[in-house]
Amino acid sequence: MISVSEALDACFALISPLETEVVDLKDAAGRTLAAPHQATRNQPPFAASAMDGYALKSVELQPQAQFMVVGESAAGARYSGKVRAGQCVRIFTGAPLPEGCDHVVIQEDTTRQGNVITLNTEIESKGNIRPAGNDFDAGFRMDGPRILSPGDIALLAAMNQPNITVTRKPVIAVLATGDELVQPGETPNEDQIIASNGCGLKALIEANGGEARLLPIARDNETSLRQGFELCAGAHLIVTLGGASVGDHDLVRPVATSMGMEPSFYKVAMRPGKPLMAGKIGDIPMIGLPGNPVSSMVCAQVFILPILRHMLGFVATPMERKTAPLAEDLRSNGPREHYMRATLRDGKLTVHARQDSSLLSVYANANALVVVAPLKQEQTAGTIVEYIDI
Repeated sequence: MISVSEALDACFALISPLETEVVDLKDAAGRTLAAPHQATRNQPPFAASAMDGYALKSVELQPQAQFMVVGESAAGARYSGKVRAGQCVRIFTGAPLPEGCDHVVIQEDTTRQGNVITLNTEIESKGNIRPAGNDFDAGFRMDGPRILSPGDIALLAAMNQPNITVTRKPVIAVLATGDELVQPGETPNEDQIIASNGCGLKALIEANGGEARLLPIARDNETSLRQGFELCAGAHLIVTLGGASVGDHDLVRPVATSMGMEPSFYKVAMRPGKPLMAGKIGDIPMIGLPGNPVSSMVCAQVFILPILRHMLGFVATPMERKTAPLAEDLRSNGPREHYMRATLRDGKLTVHARQDSSLLSVYANANALVVVAPLKQEQTAGTIVEYIDI
């Protein structure tokens, strides 16, 4: 049995970042930027008005001064004439500033009669101009790896980048196993339960940049398991659920071994999730998660997400651990590293009383996993502890 850290290092050794592809900007949200992209021009490309008003020379700015309106500058249609002394140009938000003008008086600070404006007694001193390159200059870079947010997409569009180089989506084959399982919506017999792990894992993978291929449930016999593994062809990673322990019906490991799996490790000193295994079938890495619903989801947080991020081009590191104080006393821990479902609220962590690895209702209402080291003694309320966001 190895530590979580050792197991994660072994998993990283099985995989490599995937190759890149070019996608249309409109399809790039949520993808991982894989190469630098540069702006091709300044933004804005010209000095522009920040308000609706009148462009004029600041040296002529005096309360109750009068100006002749000689033209108009609108967004997409600049005023190209010259502005002389005593003249101004009607200007709208986003429009190019006319040559020779360096101030925009907002329309609320003026009175207009025909083609003449009179400034109010009190005038706002702000120039209301966005300089050329105020947002970014030509050559401004966005670097990867970076998961592209809606804001990133808008920025890349402003940078005039219609085609984006991203890392290919990792395709992860998810194979649930067990005679006791039926799919959601099916009618179980009195000895069966609904398969929940696969659905939860698929949601987790796809919320973090991967593509999950949810396969039919493999039954507890060699033929069905072999068929399940054969359906994994073309995936970048195989994740099995259940069947990885040592019972008479736990056949995933022996069947995978008979199909040429090169084992990396089996059993990890963690709770929940001890019967975890990893290896490679041919050139496809494989991670075998426990069958208990919470065990599989916790192991997915600790192992699958860092693996997925590394496939997407991020540095191979564990999930970020944060710290916060305990809201209540926490009992001592046993010999395995414990990932305890907890709720972070108002800056404090409350560890849920029930930690059985079958309790999905507890997991669904948690937003953190408190990490407790092996053989850690009782910790009192207020103690600063480590946790992982979920």
